[in-house]
This record gives sequence, C-alpha cells and structure tokens, in this order.
Amino acid sequence: MGETEDGEADHITTDVQGQKCALVCECTAPESVSAKDNLPFLNSVLKNPVCKLYRFPTSDNKWMRIREQMSESILSFHIPKELISLHIKEDLCRNQELKELGELSPHWDNLRKNVLTHCDQMVNMYQDILTELNKETGSSFKSSSSKGEKTLEFVPVNLHLQRMHVHSPHLKVIPAKLKRTISQTSHSVCMLQCKQHAVNECGKVFISLSLLVPDALYDVITVGAPAAHFQGFKNGGLRKLLHRFEMERRNTGYQFIYYSPENTAKAKEVLSNINQLQPLTELFVHAFKDQLVRSALLALYTARPGGVFQKPPSPENSTEEGSPQDAPPPVRRQDSIPHHSDYDEEEWDRVWANVGKSLNCIIAMVDKLIETDGKSEDSGSNKDGDKDPSLVDAIITHPEEDWYEQLYPLILTLKDCMREVVSRAKQSLTFVLLQELAYSLPQCLMLTLRRDVVFSQALAGLVCGFIIKIHTSLHDPGFLQQLRTVGLIVQYEGLLSTYSDEIGMLEDMAVGISDLKKVTFKIIEAKSNDVLPVITGRREHYVVEVKLPARMFESLPLQIKEGQLLHVHPVLFNVGINEQQTLAERACWAIVLMLQICRKLNGIRFTCCKSAKDRTSMSVTLEQCSILRDEHRLHKDFFTRALDCMRRCSQSEKRAKGLE
Repeated sequence: MGETEDGEADHITTDVQGQKCALVCECTAPESVSAKDNLPFLNSVLKNPVCKLYRFPTSDNKWMRIREQMSESILSFHIPKELISLHIKEDLCRNQELKELGELSPHWDNLRKNVLTHCDQMVNMYQDILTELNKETGSSFKSSSSKGEKTLEFVPVNLHLQRMHVHSPHLKVIPAKLKRTISQTSHSVCMLQCKQHAVNECGKVFISLSLLVPDALYDVITVGAPAAHFQGFKNGGLRKLLHRFEMERRNTGYQFIYYSPENTAKAKEVLSNINQLQPLTELFVHAFKDQLVRSALLALYTARPGGVFQKPPSPENSTEEGSPQDAPPPVRRQDSIPHHSDYDEEEWDRVWANVGKSLNCIIAMVDKLIETDGKSEDSGSNKDGDKDPSLVDAIITHPEEDWYEQLYPLILTLKDCMREVVSRAKQSLTFVLLQELAYSLPQCLMLTLRRDVVFSQALAGLVCGFIIKIHTSLHDPGFLQQLRTVGLIVQYEGLLSTYSDEIGMLEDMAVGISDLKKVTFKIIEAKSNDVLPVITGRREHYVVEVKLPARMFESLPLQIKEGQLLHVHPVLFNVGINEQQTLAERACWAIVLMLQICRKLNGIRFTCCKSAKDRTSMSVTLEQCSILRDEHRLHKDFFTRALDCMRRCSQSEKRAKGLE
C-alpha cells in the first residue's frame, strides 16, 4: 500500500534496471499539492479528498507518476434538498388548483376530497424528510449501510469523484545523482505538501507534485445505482411497476376518465407554463387551442352537478391521428370524455372568438390612430414644406394621450377575455390531473414517491458530474461548441446482476436515468460566494442553474452566457456481474469499449453497482490501468501488478472512509 495517516506503510516494489522503487504512497491532503485543484469553485462542491501517489514503469523503462484522488461531494445532500423543496411547492400548487376546481357532482367531489387528503399526507411526508435532511451535518455522503434509511432515501449512495492525474516521465529531468525517494515517516507527508524542493535531515530530496504538469486527467463518478432501497424490490422496480400500473389503469372498471400518460404530461406542462406563455401570444394560443383542452372542458362540464355520463369517443381518438385498428379495445369503464346534450360544444370556440374580436378591435384602433397622426403631420406643414412649431408640439404631446385613452378600454377587454380563457383551461386541465390520481390513489402516490426518490439520486450524480466537467473543460473550444450545439453525453456503466433484488434495482435505475432527459442546464454568473446550483421547474422539466465565478463565466460562448439551455443525453450500459465473477475476464472488452466511446465524445462517465464498493472499484481500477496501458505506455509486464496495487489501495481507502 503506501503511507497511511497514522504513519504506517506497506511498500509494493518492483525492479526496473536494477532499481527498487516504491510504487505507491498515500497523501492525506492532496488539495494543497496542486494549485489547479485549489479553485474555490471546485472546492465548493468537493470535500474530504483522499489521495494516492503511484509510480509505474513505462514501456521504455522510465517512470510515469500517477495521482489518484477520491473526493466526496456536498451535492449528495444539497441536490435532494433542492428537489424535495421543489416537489413540495409543486404539490401544494396542484392541491390548491384542485380545491379551486369549482362545484362538482357528489361522485367527483368525493374523489377530489380523497385525493386531497392523500396528497396533503404526501406533502407532509416530504416536509418531514426535508426537515431531517436539514439536520444532517456529518458526512457529506451516504454510506452503503444507510441505504435503507427512510429519511435518507433521496440521497445517493457513496457519491464520489474518482480522479486520475497522469504525469509524463519526460516533463521533469532529475539529475541522476539525486535519487527520488519517499520517506515512510509522517514528516514526508508534510514535505509532499510543499510547493518547493525540500531536503530532510537524511538528505533525501522531495519534489512537490505541483511542479509536474499532468499529461492528462481522467474522471469517473462512482455512485450506488439509483434505487428505492427503503421501499424494497419484492414486486420489482420502477420499470415493471409503472408498466403494470398503466395496464391496470387502462383496463379497470373504476369510474374515472382515462387520459393517456402523454395527455397527462401535456396537461401538466401547459398548467406550469401558463404564466410564462401568456406574454407570448402565439405560443399561448397554440397551447390552449389544443384538442385536449376542448375535450377536458366537456368532461368537466359533465362532472358538474346535474351532468350526465354517456359513451363518446375516447380522448385519444379525438386528439391523435391513427387508423381504427390502432384504437384500444373497448373496456368496461369510463375511459372516454362524457357527453352532455345540453352542453354547447361551441362555447370554447366562442371564448376564443371573443379574444379574436378584442385583438381585431385593438389592431383597427391602432391603424386608425396611425392614420390620424399621419394626417396631423401633413396639416402641420406650411406651403413651403416647413412645419408650424406650435402644431408640431401638439402632435408630439397629444397623440400619446389619445392613444392611451383610445386603447386602454380595449386592452382591458382583451385581458378579461384572456382571463376567461385561462380560468376555463386551468380548470379543465386540473380535472385531467384529477383523473390520474383518481385510480388506485395510494399506489399512484407511492409510485410518484419511488420515482422522485430514484430521480433525486440520479440527478445528484448528474449535477456533480456536469459541474466537474465544466471546470475541467472550460478552455476547450471543441467541448464548448459541442455543449452549445448538441449537448453532453452522460454514460452510465451499470454493474448489476439480473438476479434477486438487483433486477429491481436495475429497473429503478433504468427509469431514473431515462428521466434525466427532462433535465437541462443553464449557466449563470455567480453574484456572491455561494456557487451551489439551484433547481427550478417541475417533475416533467427541470432546469439546473449552475453558477460560475465571473472570471470563468466570461470565457464561455456568448449563447451560453445569454442563458441557452444545455441538454444532456443519458445512456445506460449494464454489464450483468456479481462479486463472484471476475470483471477483468468476463467484461473487459465491453467496459473498455464503453469508456473509450464516452471519452472520445467528451462525455461524463459514471460507474454504478449496488453500493459503489467492490464491483465499482474493480471496474474503475481496470479502466485506469487500461488507460495507462493504451494511452500512456504502461509496461506490458506490469499491467496486472499495477492493477493489483491500485485495487489493494482502493480497498484500504474504502476502509479508511468507512465505505465498507
């Protein structure tokens, strides 16, 4: 191993050209040996680093120097707290909209009361979890032994950055008479932290690694597979549970109106974007002219007291194109929009007609005022073409007053018409959301909770990886161009087997990673020392605002500085293994292929197993040694020995941090 915090050391040695040299040394304060890692921005999200220093022989019998660093991230707790706060706000808003739905018939009113009772309980539970998370002041990561704790279920397991610096043996020429050694005493650790040459009492020379510029830097984020451990996997994971729930909901005899997941998601999107869309008239009109709103209004009308249910075409048939054979088979339930003969189906059209009339009146008045101003200008000119100064002053002053007096009443009328549109549309789309919750209420909310838990764990890792990638690639024009134009690939290497509980974990993980497609990033300039990211949005679409210090922010392309949303493209590869299978023998080709593709595409690398311990460390060390062999000329005879060396150190590192 190497030098430990208490001063004990085990040295793994090799003989190259007759020299016996230590292969590894441990440094417990690596943040002080590299100025590059001392930037406040990166240190604001990473903490408690543990470092290993290696020397491995190259194919030309020289030495490469490797600094391996493992760091925790305070985002393990920060992101879940941000996300839970957002969920509470969203759910409180939804509950208020359900209360404002208006008078309903006894059947629907009882459903609404039941939904509100359960949703209020859900909000209270989220508030309790948030309160408990705010009390956490100890470790900045969740250990595997805590993965089944209720209050920590939103927090990812063992989220760490694994960073490898590779230093070329050709960058610094050391005189032959100066033999570089590493002391086994605690004094040597202090000497390694110095940024200048230092000689101890025995005359041994210590050269700070800060004097060696790394050839390359390789990052891997390691984290336990995003999964709902507290809820368990007796009935499978999210992928199976969601599919089963949707099939049962589609074919149940329960008295509710079935809307497809696509229509439900559309209703949530329109509801959440009403305030943002209202100033953008064209988008606002397009959103509310959708057939879903019309059909939902009709359904809501029949749910009022005195409404009568009959059997009309289903929402999908009225809103989506498709051949008759694509329609779902008839089922015994209220799966469609009810029809009422007394309901005027053109009422929604009349509401929009009033909006159109108001807009036309405003346009006509503006044209009239422009024409009047033009005639006033002509009348203010004398025969020689010069303007009478007194008339010019009147033209400049009075048109503003005339325009205000003429247009203000028309604008008020338009606002009233738009208010009517918004009120009707919000109520109808809220009624759509009531249908989603009306069926099998406890199960629906538990699935929502499970999905929130899994997504929270996945998002914490993603945000950590994004911030680190921005930091390390900020001065790479190719990366910034790719980020702006197509986004960022995020590659997850899963190491879960397909047996027992792990198949459920894999099903959770698959949905959680897929849900990351709902996330976009926005980079803003930090206005204070607080550079922790902020999350906005809702369950169907999240925006993560990443704050950069002014100096870093100014180096970004203009479009990104102006607030362009940056997309991520998550990809999951799972290599089904367990602790008894030898990773290097069974899955080497697949893992090496995946990591090469991801790195060539400037992507973020994640490695996940159940707890981010044994299988994860095996994979990471294999990847690191493969990089050293393929990219940095690691001596072929020392591949296995280097791998064993790094794995032994990885095990001691985990024990020191309490990961096992």
